Amino acid sequence: MCIKLEMNLVTKPSLGCEWTEGGPALVFEPRAVSHLVTWQDGRCNSGFLASLPKPASHLSVATGFGCATIFWLLKNSPEFLKSYDAAGTIQDYVVAMLCGLPKPLMSDQNAASWGYFNTQSQSWNLEILETADFPVHLLPDIAEPGSTAGRTSHSWFEIPKGTQVGVALGDLQASVYSCMSRRTDAVLNISTSVQLAASMPVGFQPLQTPDPAAPVAFFPYFDKTYLGVAASLNGGNVLATFVHMLVQWMADLGLEAEESTVYSRMIEAAVQQKDTHLTITPTVLGERHLPDQLASVTRISSSDLSLGHVTRALCRGIVQNLHSMLPFHQLQEWGVERVMGSGSALSRNEVLKQEVQRAFPLPLCFGQDVDAAFGAALVMLRKDLNQKDL
Repeated sequence: MCIKLEMNLVTKPSLGCEWTEGGPALVFEPRAVSHLVTWQDGRCNSGFLASLPKPASHLSVATGFGCATIFWLLKNSPEFLKSYDAAGTIQDYVVAMLCGLPKPLMSDQNAASWGYFNTQSQSWNLEILETADFPVHLLPDIAEPGSTAGRTSHSWFEIPKGTQVGVALGDLQASVYSCMSRRTDAVLNISTSVQLAASMPVGFQPLQTPDPAAPVAFFPYFDKTYLGVAASLNGGNVLATFVHMLVQWMADLGLEAEESTVYSRMIEAAVQQKDTHLTITPTVLGERHLPDQLASVTRISSSDLSLGHVTRALCRGIVQNLHSMLPFHQLQEWGVERVMGSGSALSRNEVLKQEVQRAFPLPLCFGQDVDAAFGAALVMLRKDLNQKDL
């Protein structure tokens, strides 16, 4: 699970898609579509972001955000932008192709993650963007999450023509929805990156002044509520980097080892090492609120250099970094009573589980499936059931 900010630029005819015969079913093939720009795109450095106009939104603009990327293209590749007349997330693109829409629709969940979107007025910052010569014609129309975007324009595999299609949801919001059974739950996902999300009380409204240094962001959820989210860039990817480093060192020494073997052995060693004085700040990728922060190792002593010590300190550092962004006491103030733990990095790492329990002394439920597709299906199913009850 990650915060999805993906962007595609497309031309409007058939919205960049052509339906063709593909064996037993119709398939759609992309036409005039740009390469996908993901949330990991790093072309907008802190200097460039500082040069952009201040948004009329409670959310700051970060690299990987759709509007930030378009601003970068406007400055560095203006001719490239002239080839396109619509933009949206990759999931908006798929919805538009399925429904044959003349223009993409975007939920406020995705729009908030593009920047320059006001969640209270449910509108783009058009005046601010137009003043900066931003190509506002590229921006999609906004639809409420859970609403219907249209109907399928063709039969597609087992899905018949005329089937209702919901507007694309935010990956984070749909993932949280799939496993947050109570409003007093918090959802912790540790996979490639890390997210800790909790539901804000009904009626909560974030301050409308963006703070780039704030470690917690508030994203639109459902029914005009918000999620408070600490989204760390450093999770399982840090452990993967450490494993790769060990394997490379061994190769330099003339030894061979599989990364999967190294990973399992280092976790076994850390399970036996219950504590360590070694301290690792694992932010090899920085953080959105601290983009220039790098990783560090402190309190190094000759007694804390075993594989168990280092792995224990690394796992603790990942969790403590998250805790520094969204502390336990803040969760308590929000009324959180339980943490639902998920994600591939957490499920296969007993040491991470122990460190989560140490940092967040709340009832913890591990192994909960978090699935954005399942969450999106639940949203539409419950909406359909509610309509039938009326």
